[in-house]
Amino acid sequence: MTIKAILTDIEGTTSSISFVKEVLFPYARNALPGFVQAHGNEPQVRQWLDAVATEISASACQDEVIVETLQGWIDQDRKHTALKALQGMLWDVGYRNGDYTAHLYPEVADVLRGWHASGLPLYVYSSGSVPAQKLFFGFSDAGDLNSLFSGNFDTEVGGKREAPSYAHIAKTINIAPAEILFLSDVVEELDAAREAGLQTMLVDRLSDYPQPRSGEATHGHTRVERFDQIAL
Repeated sequence: MTIKAILTDIEGTTSSISFVKEVLFPYARNALPGFVQAHGNEPQVRQWLDAVATEISASACQDEVIVETLQGWIDQDRKHTALKALQGMLWDVGYRNGDYTAHLYPEVADVLRGWHASGLPLYVYSSGSVPAQKLFFGFSDAGDLNSLFSGNFDTEVGGKREAPSYAHIAKTINIAPAEILFLSDVVEELDAAREAGLQTMLVDRLSDYPQPRSGEATHGHTRVERFDQIAL
């Protein structure tokens, strides 16, 4: 089947799960109280704080309570749009201050550059917000890679384990689902993409998944360990 576009996940796919959990999450957790105190009245921040307050309780309007709730969600790795938006703002500070660069697996940047040079459009779909995605690839170990991508999607288009999300992305980029290859380390996401008609590939990196998934555990998705094993 012809592939006319590649859609890729980030965490566990282009980058190690440990970078997100051991670097980005703790940074956001620690910086959140001071950030809310300093910027909580700014409209772009307030909208997300109010969204959290509405969800947990109409009476829970104290920013301290909201911050504690958000920190709990960070600990749970909850995929909540408000949390992801606020984390993106916090990570912006960390990246621009040079506190860290975004981890990429060694072969990823060269493979992405090769696909882009061949004329293949590349897209990102991650639970992290679009601004966070752009920070990630803009301040990566391999430099600024944002110019390689034709578009970014986050959970505002829908959950990553829901088939309509992938159908929406295909419609947005105006490419038939059957001509899009989705790369992810999460089998349930690949299941949803396949249900929507996309081609799929399970990226099963030993550093993130020491027990390789095979047979029934792959749900029938093609499995690779590295981007440079992907034959298009």
